[in-house]
Amino acid sequence: MNHKTIGVVAATAAGRRAAERLAAAWPDRVRSYGGASELRQAFEDCDAVVAFLAVGATVRSLAPVLGHKSTDAAVVCLDEALRHAVAVLGGHHGGNDLAEQVSAVLGCTPVITTASDASGAQALDGYGTDLGFRIENPEMLAPVGAKLLSGAPVAVAGADRWPVPPLDLRDGEPQARISVTDAAGAEGLVYRPPSLVVGVGASRGVTAEEVLNAVDRALATAGLSPNSVARLASVDAKADEAGIVEAARRRGWDVVFHPAAALAGIDVPNPSDVVRAEVGTPSVAEAAARYDGPNRPLAELIVPKIKSRSAGAQAPMATAAVARLAPRGRLALIGLGPGARDLLPPRAVAELRRASVVIGLDQYLDQIRDLLRPGTEIRATGLGSEEARAKDAVETARSGRAVALIGSGDAGVYAMASPALDTFADLDDIDVVGVPGITASLAASNVLGAPLGHDHAVISLSDLHTPWPVIERRVTAAAEGDFVTVFYNPRSKGRHWQLGRALAILGRHRPPGTPVGCVRDASRPGERSWISTLSDFNPADVDMYTVVLVGSSQTRVAAGRMVTPRGYTWSAGS
Repeated sequence: MNHKTIGVVAATAAGRRAAERLAAAWPDRVRSYGGASELRQAFEDCDAVVAFLAVGATVRSLAPVLGHKSTDAAVVCLDEALRHAVAVLGGHHGGNDLAEQVSAVLGCTPVITTASDASGAQALDGYGTDLGFRIENPEMLAPVGAKLLSGAPVAVAGADRWPVPPLDLRDGEPQARISVTDAAGAEGLVYRPPSLVVGVGASRGVTAEEVLNAVDRALATAGLSPNSVARLASVDAKADEAGIVEAARRRGWDVVFHPAAALAGIDVPNPSDVVRAEVGTPSVAEAAARYDGPNRPLAELIVPKIKSRSAGAQAPMATAAVARLAPRGRLALIGLGPGARDLLPPRAVAELRRASVVIGLDQYLDQIRDLLRPGTEIRATGLGSEEARAKDAVETARSGRAVALIGSGDAGVYAMASPALDTFADLDDIDVVGVPGITASLAASNVLGAPLGHDHAVISLSDLHTPWPVIERRVTAAAEGDFVTVFYNPRSKGRHWQLGRALAILGRHRPPGTPVGCVRDASRPGERSWISTLSDFNPADVDMYTVVLVGSSQTRVAAGRMVTPRGYTWSAGS
């Protein structure tokens, strides 16, 4: 939830009880208001409003004070019985998201009526929002959006450089255009990405007017839009220069000041010994434009420094140079959980819908195709190509795309996060997002009871990537440490003896009656579970779809469930 303050308007006892639940879920964000008479005040005070009022009453009250959907507070209405959360205002600017978040807390159904959400398509007024895109001509949203939703061909230029969500594009003569560019004079619906950094050098006492004169001249030289300026930048010696700070404030730009030592080593076309002697770096404007922070690639200098045009005989007081930032691709590492849809985390769903390219094993992709936005590129491969999938995902992200690399369970547990991050250790040029998932051991443990209630070890018995002597040492260590032990990949047609060997090792350190629990296809159709003992267990009963949990010496079976007590006291000789 992105709303900083959420006004909750409740007139009845039921509404106030629900408001208390929202306040508990979102501490420090909820402000409580009375009945309909305080609705306008909440609308003016807060970023969003949750009203336990009828939609009609809410609309009549707020209609006279509505401005624009991009600036008005989002509004969600709920009925007295808490059956529905209706996104009334805000839509893609927070109303839809708020309706879903309220529904998650209160157990009601979100009602979202925006056309793009109904079709599953990416909404154009939210396209690139998290990347800092600005819509230069919002009056084009409705006509271009209508063409896109109706299936008419729409041309998109410049988006392939940015990790944007997918758009459902059709072949044919374009009937509308979308441009993602920092160049002035673009056609169609124009998005301005924050791609430009303007480096500024200045003499003492420079005015904001002269700084902006230099900045505007530099941008105009290359035909660049000021709406794509991400920030102004200079050397730290100029941090107290009021003219630079004021220039940035007037345009609504951020301003940063870098250490001279960081700028001194940057290659620029116009270094100056005079500047070096004054501030400790041979370049301010050009170097500050290129510098993007430690361990980050330098921005491409596209406009060398240009002096401001001063009135009369006064010498120019400011210089400006422009560099273009390289967009950073996005790689989301997602585990789909054990298989059941309701065990797929909401964050994973959001990342799947955020990605323009989804890569994974074919059988896992089949589980989530319905969640993907129209226009998503799907790359499915078969078993045994983990490294190839990881390489494809990283290289595609490095090209500037938004990529989701999927697997089962949790991405970091015997899944795709490891090959992606290990094989390609130099990932500073892309943004990596890890989404926690429910791994098989947790799913199986909850089916069996609470066998993981105390310390435990998780070991894969597959020797395809790990030599068996190494696996055997790890099983021995778990046995000697009296850990509850979970076995992944316990048995297959080609690996039929490893589980028996591992159980024999554990049997030398644990009583014959130690519980052994098995779950096959946890949370999937056909799920089956059973509990045996070390002495009676038959390894032939399990396969690769089974998770095997072997208790510690303290694990017991209570009411048909495996339990490992958390607070037991070790006795001598145990």
